Amino acid sequence: MNNKKLNKFGFTLVEVLVATAIFLIFAVGIYSSITLVFKIVYQSRVRILETALLSEELETVRNLPYDSVGILNGIPVGLLVHTKTIVRNGISFDLVTSVRNIDDPFDGILGGVPNDTAPADYKVVEISAICENCSQHVPVILNTIIAPKNLEGASKNGALFIHVFDFNGLSVVAANVHIVNTAKVPNIVVDDVTDNDGMLRIIDAPTGTLSYNITVSKSGYSSDATVIASVQNPNPLKPPANIISQTITEISFSIDKVGLLNISALNPICNSISGPTAIINGEKKLGLNPDVYKFSQSFSLGGGSYSFNNLESDTYHVSVSGTTYDLAGSVPMLSYKLNPGSSQDMYLVLRSHTPNSLLVKAKDAGTGLPLSDATVHLTAGGYDETLQTSLGYIRQTDWSGGNGQIDFLDDTKYFFDNGNLANSSPAGDLKLKKFGNVYAISGYLESSTFDVGAGITLRNIILEPLAQPIQTGNNSILFQLAGSNSSTPASWNFLGPNGVSSTFYTSTNTVIFSGLNDNRYLRYRVFLSTVDNHYSPQLSEVALTFTNNCTPPGQAFFSSLSSGSYVLDVSRSGYTTNNGQIDIGGNNEIEVNMSPI
Repeated sequence: MNNKKLNKFGFTLVEVLVATAIFLIFAVGIYSSITLVFKIVYQSRVRILETALLSEELETVRNLPYDSVGILNGIPVGLLVHTKTIVRNGISFDLVTSVRNIDDPFDGILGGVPNDTAPADYKVVEISAICENCSQHVPVILNTIIAPKNLEGASKNGALFIHVFDFNGLSVVAANVHIVNTAKVPNIVVDDVTDNDGMLRIIDAPTGTLSYNITVSKSGYSSDATVIASVQNPNPLKPPANIISQTITEISFSIDKVGLLNISALNPICNSISGPTAIINGEKKLGLNPDVYKFSQSFSLGGGSYSFNNLESDTYHVSVSGTTYDLAGSVPMLSYKLNPGSSQDMYLVLRSHTPNSLLVKAKDAGTGLPLSDATVHLTAGGYDETLQTSLGYIRQTDWSGGNGQIDFLDDTKYFFDNGNLANSSPAGDLKLKKFGNVYAISGYLESSTFDVGAGITLRNIILEPLAQPIQTGNNSILFQLAGSNSSTPASWNFLGPNGVSSTFYTSTNTVIFSGLNDNRYLRYRVFLSTVDNHYSPQLSEVALTFTNNCTPPGQAFFSSLSSGSYVLDVSRSGYTTNNGQIDIGGNNEIEVNMSPI
């Protein structure tokens, strides 16, 4: 028997995969090429059909009597319809027809020298066709000129010239203009677009008094319009247009790209607040006496934020309604000018509502920019408080709720005291506890935990009143602070201004140790002492100042005020001091413009 060696030939798995990949590359390329060819052929077929349709429509127009070449109930009036749909070979095409009277300068123009009293010299007919279901983005457009056979005669009609421009005064091309003349029955309706100069010239328009209502718009832009007088707007700034015989009426409209405004509600430490209702108003007016504004809307911050899409360029004011929150400032400062096509995030910084409050906004008189580190001093009778602009404040002014509170939820409570402090004489203030006819020599209190969020930079610790009875000795009120990024640390390490536990903050040593920055949770300890037990120091308020990303620039907020007259002083290094009297009643705002020295 002869043994023969058998040779077996085949492909490995790697070779099969490589071959398959190469085949797919060629197959996908061929398929894409075939698809592109079919798409081009289809689009060409659609355009051929559109061109044929437009040629038929224009041929029909050329065979109409001259006086019939116009838009049904339009200007010029005629038998043609402005829009219609035609189905050809199973494909739907939308046709838009426009007819314009042309004032040829050969024989003068209306209102010119010489004055053409018959300005409708000839007509231009333009028809566009587009298939919306064919992925077609640009219509096919054809036009023709139609001239009269007879000599022109003097016209008793007038002309309406409409100019559309943007925020910078530049002409807006291809803006949509919708005109309705309500004096005619049926109404005259004109739908057209502006030319390359941002103009639409309606020649040989029938006369009418306050009868031409005009609306101007464009995709991605704001709109502008004439306004009919009503009970709500008895004196519109731009009433319907007049057309006078053999006279040009010119009217301008301003539109521009719309923008986006995202508004969020936050507390002073940047935590989101849900639920408040606010009102936004623009400054553009539709009427005077009374003022009627173009944009005014109430909106809910139910989820903590609200977005205004397609908002036109304007200067906007925002206020908070209801009795839950007060507006303690905003980032950026209100009022805010929204530029065309821009996108802006706005943060409303809110505090708990009090019946009377004051928001002070300090600005550079020349630039209009917010001024940081301006000192704002508000006084009236026994009230005396000083704040700085562009600073946030964590404060406690009342300890009457007693101890036992871990987290700072009730602003009248605290965590712990050693039993030697009183909080009811006067009510809410802290003093040493009295035993018989004398006070305790010393006592201390530890606050609840303040959740200040992330990214906070601490500045100063401030106590009120600054002056204490001299009998209590020097530095009879001392503070220490502790920070942590855990709400329940193993222990709180209380430190003084040098970052060690042996030092203390005083009324004159107030700069907070930088090592406490960027801690989310804070506590303070306050120590009261006296060298004469017949006298006690008194603490009415403690405040920690800070800055963060949602600190209102150039603004200071006073809450829990009494109604009445106050003296307001605003000062800053390098600027002239502003002072004067202000009457507080409700929730007030004042803008202070400061001039450089």
